[in-house]
Amino acid sequence: MPAIKPPHNPDPYGGYNFFIEWNGIIHAGFQECTGLDSTQQAGEYREGTDPLTMRKIPGLVSYSNITLSRGITNNDELWQWRDEFVQGKGNRREVSIVLRDDTGEERIRWNLTNCWPTTWKGADLKANADDFALETLELAHEGIKVDKWT
Repeated sequence: MPAIKPPHNPDPYGGYNFFIEWNGIIHAGFQECTGLDSTQQAGEYREGTDPLTMRKIPGLVSYSNITLSRGITNNDELWQWRDEFVQGKGNRREVSIVLRDDTGEERIRWNLTNCWPTTWKGADLKANADDFALETLELAHEGIKVDKWT
């Protein structure tokens, strides 16, 4: 029987070891990051000489918004960035989501283009709960490129 070596490491990376970076600065304190996906519509087309089936043609690409959650601290950076857009003075940023392996080595880097905060949400506060106060920032963006995937 021939020796077969898998084309990749058989153990997948954990989804808990990541950081967020923008403007070249690591912003590591996020508890959760969701919405990393893209979708492409399929247009249907048929010419009169085609068989009696529709052709599927790639259409426009769309991207979900990215949602970031973290514990509220004395750092008001997310609030300030959102507030700049509320006042009509905001600047879009290039944001990277970086996944690391269990040794801390960078494995996958997704780069998001032209990001801006569409929603900021403050904490749900309850006097009888022992949860941490979390803030959430939702980012719109115009594309995902993979810079590194090892």
